[in-house]
Amino acid sequence: MESGAEQKGLVLVSGATGYIGGRLVPRLRQKGWPVRCIVRDPDRLAGRGWEGVEAVKGDMFKPETLAAAMQGVRFAFYLVHSLQAWGDYTDKEKTSANNFAQAAKAAGVERIIYLSGLGRSDDNLSAHLRSRQLAGEALRQAGVPVTEFRAGVIIGSGSASFEIVRHLTERLPLMLTPRWVRTRAQPISIADVLHYLVDSLEVSEAGGQIVEIGGGDIVSYQDMMLLYAKVRGLRRAIIPLPVLTPKLSAGWVALFSSVPINIVFPLIGGVKNEVVVTNDLAARLFPHIRPMTCEAAIRLALERVFAGTVETAWSDALSSVPSDPAIVKFSAAEGIFREERRMVSTAELPAVFRIITCIGGEQGYFYGNILWRLRGLIDQMVGGVGLSRGRRCPFDLRVGDALDFWRVEAYEPDRLLRLRAEMKLPGKAWLEFRVRRLDKGVTEILQTAWFEPHGVSGRLYWWAMWPFHRLLFTNMMRKLEQTARENSPEGKDAVSTKGE
Repeated sequence: MESGAEQKGLVLVSGATGYIGGRLVPRLRQKGWPVRCIVRDPDRLAGRGWEGVEAVKGDMFKPETLAAAMQGVRFAFYLVHSLQAWGDYTDKEKTSANNFAQAAKAAGVERIIYLSGLGRSDDNLSAHLRSRQLAGEALRQAGVPVTEFRAGVIIGSGSASFEIVRHLTERLPLMLTPRWVRTRAQPISIADVLHYLVDSLEVSEAGGQIVEIGGGDIVSYQDMMLLYAKVRGLRRAIIPLPVLTPKLSAGWVALFSSVPINIVFPLIGGVKNEVVVTNDLAARLFPHIRPMTCEAAIRLALERVFAGTVETAWSDALSSVPSDPAIVKFSAAEGIFREERRMVSTAELPAVFRIITCIGGEQGYFYGNILWRLRGLIDQMVGGVGLSRGRRCPFDLRVGDALDFWRVEAYEPDRLLRLRAEMKLPGKAWLEFRVRRLDKGVTEILQTAWFEPHGVSGRLYWWAMWPFHRLLFTNMMRKLEQTARENSPEGKDAVSTKGE
């Protein structure tokens, strides 16, 4: 490692697979900081392309896994937080923060940097905002100096808050909203949040401080949506209704946005709290940072969306799944069901793989999209994520990306794409695509559906779904091949299809 980086000291980032952490790491590297990431599944960082970044396995709820990750660390970012719709999760948040802080104390970490939520503690905070601030208190109790940044609404491509604003405004000319839509907020661009986080490492005076950060202007949530409409050239009307309870509001928002109710509910619960900066500490500690206005933040976010350059999305985190599932990896275990299809085509291999990696999201699945949407709706009705998450980018994938109710588990360019199901199932499921160039100058496409059933219900589910698999997967293969051939200059008619 370069000597300048060594002099700066090692930086540990937790939550590197999440929305904030995934953007923070490359910016730390650009500034010359050596970075180590602590993640439950280091393989999920394989597709990020971060040179010189160390990945170690660790779990905030397993203190014994944290000591090694903290060794030699100068600064530690705590960016772990799960949005949950219901249940008492405050104790879990405090336990996670306390374990992290105790490990940092034992390792001699100089400072912890934490991103929390705005809102006065005497304001009857929502459970979501309160849990974030309590986590900050738990971090401070270990005795390591903590820089706690408190931000309200973060506007950026792929953020949950921005996606809610974007989809509601795009899809609804007339919006019926809760009365809290007129609550004041000070939204901040994700670019400015990252600026504060990175620069805090070189501002020693920030140690032991709670720093409130916000954008260049104060607006209501209604103003935010109308600003979005202005930027997009849309005419929109907003009617606040006093009868909309938080649960009704969350359900309504989840219906018209890409964000599922387990994420929407805690966010909506916090709308009643005014999230405005109350002092000038941020300006005194970071006078060189001039946060952009809400309108400028919206324009920048939209530029990223339309250009297909969204770095991270709210769906990147495992917490985008209602059950926050344990890490599961594919293995061809005994008793696993396999359904395989082969097709041979004259389309060029890169063209075939490129089309395969475009499935899902707004593109759909090339065949039977109505049936796919129905399956997504059924999943949501039983508490699953459905198709709501979409995909981070319409033409790019990497390991760890959410793709509707799938997660990218394995990705090898021009060779392999394996998706792990995160829908509600009586078992574990994967959908895999492999491509290879045959000796006779054609491309072979191999599609395999895997299912590891749980008990009798899992087996009954598999056989009940087999007719639909035959219909959807077979025709998906045909349409994928056809599309690839049409986009391949050397493509002709498909040679053969097997395993239908």
